[in-house]
Amino acid sequence: MPLHHPRNPSNVNRPAWWHGATIYQIYPRSFLDTNADGVGDLPGIIERLDYVAQLGVDAIWISPFFRSPMADFGYDIADYRAVDPLFGTLEDLDHLVQKAHRLGLKVMIDQVLSHTSSQHPWFLESRESRENPKANWYVWADPREDGGPPNNWLSIFGGVAWAWEPRRAQYYLHNFLAEQPDLNFHEPAVRAAALENLAFWLDRGIDGFRMDAINFCFHDASLRGNPPKPAALRNGRGVRAENPYAYQYHVYDNTRPENLAFLGEVRALLDRYPGTVSLGEISAEDSTATMAEYTRPGRLHMAYSFELLGAEHSPQHIRATVENLLQAAPQGWPCWAISNHDVERVVDRWGKAMGPDADAARLAPQLSALIFCLRGAACVYQGEELGLGEAEVPYENLRDPYGIAFWPNFKGRDGCRTPMPWSDRAGAGFSSARPWLPIPAKHLALSVARQEAGADSALARFRRFLHWRNQHAALRWGNISFVAATDTVLAFWRTTEDERLFIAFNLSANPASLVLPAELGKLATLDEHGLDGGTVERGQLVLPAHGVYFGIAV
Repeated sequence: MPLHHPRNPSNVNRPAWWHGATIYQIYPRSFLDTNADGVGDLPGIIERLDYVAQLGVDAIWISPFFRSPMADFGYDIADYRAVDPLFGTLEDLDHLVQKAHRLGLKVMIDQVLSHTSSQHPWFLESRESRENPKANWYVWADPREDGGPPNNWLSIFGGVAWAWEPRRAQYYLHNFLAEQPDLNFHEPAVRAAALENLAFWLDRGIDGFRMDAINFCFHDASLRGNPPKPAALRNGRGVRAENPYAYQYHVYDNTRPENLAFLGEVRALLDRYPGTVSLGEISAEDSTATMAEYTRPGRLHMAYSFELLGAEHSPQHIRATVENLLQAAPQGWPCWAISNHDVERVVDRWGKAMGPDADAARLAPQLSALIFCLRGAACVYQGEELGLGEAEVPYENLRDPYGIAFWPNFKGRDGCRTPMPWSDRAGAGFSSARPWLPIPAKHLALSVARQEAGADSALARFRRFLHWRNQHAALRWGNISFVAATDTVLAFWRTTEDERLFIAFNLSANPASLVLPAELGKLATLDEHGLDGGTVERGQLVLPAHGVYFGIAV
């Protein structure tokens, strides 16, 4: 059954800009360094905005650039309204927004609402006593009789989720690092302050927010302990099985029902700024149900989860993921992501399962094309357009506290965060200083400068496809319905009243074929997309390795 798209409530004849949007994620410390300190900055983003616009994307999402001690590289915020000097100034951010808008790009920024840095003035005041004005702004709890933490909640980064604070003789909750204490969203003043911080950026022209860990804002006020999870189920949610966090069902420390009313407050604020959008990151026990719940009318505009950010990439898994979500939320609008700053780069994560014949130069643009063709918006992470693989970062060069804690079983997130290779020279055109993370030699060979010179490069293919895709309304906001395919071929229709496109992706490093059912009707092959295209021969679709097929119903 076709799954339908919602309409823009302010204009029934035109979907909102974000319905078919492609969003380019920029990790600022690894994009471009302009002041020779080895770390990327906002002026670096400004300098490369033309490059981003030429890709054909609709918007950029910038990971945190706020004032921070950088315990978690910006996701520990010490001032929600200030740019950290490492990245530049507030005036730089204003300049960035102005230039992006001139280029036709929307600007989304990360917001980390559920927790702050332990150096935030709110926490410094809250920890001093149990009576001060901010005393209830964080999640504080008395110890058990034996002095232990109040319950069994665990941190995603490993170990107990409670840290002792001697000033108050209490524990405070941290779902992530101990340097990231959780705010108490049961306190009305906290919710009001969070909304005021969002309004600050909306007033400066920001077009939307990617909301980090948005289902972690509320905790169970009674501090009930989480139930244990059977060993066979200790996976998923972006958490590895060897992490003790996977040993529990996380039903009381996040994704609480009280959060829904707060999401309504967020939406009411955004509705005062026409054209703005909210994108929630969801990591829940049942992410599909939570995404559906969080994107119902009057809540978040879009959400994404970790279903396509793991190793599983079969056609059956992708189809089930899309259908389950769209059937759970037929009026919702998902955002698809197969890469970001937290997971292994997709050409390695999925390519390894395809065997030694996988060709990154063809696989990378094909996988980007895949998520650009699913119903919904899509995020692409910087460097994916180049076909960058995961970098091997030696232990002595690791910066990610998550990887340092779990080495060598898990090497952390540094391998996907190494700087962009703009050239194949020393420093990769990223910085004239030593980069904050080493740039692997294999990335220099995939630099922007090298690929600009190649008409068949991954970058060239990415650009050609995205510009071609943007000409087809069916690919931007059409309905979707899947077609029975094979173990390696994913096939579906995207349709509007005026256009019906049949699409197939060969998700393997070997040629594949698919018998076309007669009911598909007559198809005219479209071949301007710039990828390795398939052919129809006597009722059978033949696809090359990493190949695609686009046909239009005639």
